[in-house]
Amino acid sequence: MILAPWRRQRSNRLLIDQLHGKIVAAARRPALYAGFGAPDTFEGRFEMMTLHAGLVMRALTRLPGFGGELAQELADSVFRHFDIALREVGVTDVGMAKRVKKLAEAFYGRNKAYGEALDAGDARLLARALARNVYGDADAHGADALAAYVSECARALAAIPLETFAAGEVAFPQMTLVEGGPR
Repeated sequence: MILAPWRRQRSNRLLIDQLHGKIVAAARRPALYAGFGAPDTFEGRFEMMTLHAGLVMRALTRLPGFGGELAQELADSVFRHFDIALREVGVTDVGMAKRVKKLAEAFYGRNKAYGEALDAGDARLLARALARNVYGDADAHGADALAAYVSECARALAAIPLETFAAGEVAFPQMTLVEGGPR
């Protein structure tokens, strides 16, 4: 039994890596960029990662049991990967703390705004928050469609039981591109 805590830590790390991988895959789907018009830039990818990770963390924190713990471990993983990405683009140790602090403020601020809009069931408020953050434009063309997708994701993730998350499974709704935009 001496190895039990080590096994538990390793198991949690593998689970978080699995969940993180599913979030990254969802955040990199071409339809987000080609269909919804999210900028295919470092900032745009940060926005999509923030959005998808935040939706999963929101669903986890609403679950009974250890969902909140999983959400925190997932947040830690997301920020470890942000740190790696910043280092890959040349941010030095000297500037890292300031950059990570700014990313954390952006990450939690955006997800607070999205969560409030989702909780209120206000699609217009959600579209405005997405327009401001993802597109940098209060009247962005793709924001309404992206808001509909985000609402669909939130509903789908809310229906996932803790056991499914604990198995490393997360399923984001499929996006179908139709003439005039995604659905």
